[in-house]
Amino acid sequence: MLHLSPDAYLLLPPFAKIVCEPGWKWQRREKPMANFDLFYVWSGEGEVEVGGVHYPVGKGSCFLFRPGDYTSATHNPQKPLVLTYIHFDTAEEPVLVPERYRQLLDTVDFEYMLSRYVRLFLVKTYAAEIEARLVLKQLMIHLLREDCATKQTPVEKKASNQLTEAIHEVANYVRQNPGIAHRVEDLAMRAQLSPRYFSMKFKELIGMSVQTYMISTRIDRAQHLLMHAGMNVTEVADALGYRDIFFFSRQFKQYTGRSPSEIR
Repeated sequence: MLHLSPDAYLLLPPFAKIVCEPGWKWQRREKPMANFDLFYVWSGEGEVEVGGVHYPVGKGSCFLFRPGDYTSATHNPQKPLVLTYIHFDTAEEPVLVPERYRQLLDTVDFEYMLSRYVRLFLVKTYAAEIEARLVLKQLMIHLLREDCATKQTPVEKKASNQLTEAIHEVANYVRQNPGIAHRVEDLAMRAQLSPRYFSMKFKELIGMSVQTYMISTRIDRAQHLLMHAGMNVTEVADALGYRDIFFFSRQFKQYTGRSPSEIR
């Protein structure tokens, strides 16, 4: 589902956030699921069965039922389930499909997206279906990301999180200080990594090489200064560490398609 365009998500009724009645139960289906059903538990206690496998559920329990699944569910009447369910289909056969079940620990972003999806249709919101498809794709990306994280061992996950934080901290440092002539070796030391490994992981996580990122942030800052700070081209070039104004102009045009004087 990662590679499906938002337009490939087909929104189907019903969908809702609901507090289940004390006597509620979801009888085992006589026919299998005809489409996808995103099923999330906000609170309460119960049990969900999918294809003969039983799962105890509570806050953060999340299922993605698939076409062909047989399902049933019950809950504790003293602690009724509060659910969001979203039915949908896809216009194309998805290559990557999230796992049927996971227990979400960090629920804030996911619950916000679920609430947003349902709220879009409570009133006649302009372009509701377009935004809902975007939100639904975000939800699928979130689940796929969770699936990837659960495949890591605790040690691998901790190391991965620390590495990501270190790279992002360096990227933020570069963006905050575009006028400094950063050296890859110094940035790698800041992240406590070897220069070669740092460069490799930086490109993997940020999406561009360290050198390209440094130039990009410098040119972004140059555009801002030219447009909003009342500085001329020479002053901007000097503020951002360029000693050759012609090189600055050439690099600026290479990245923006326009010369600094046109922006000014």
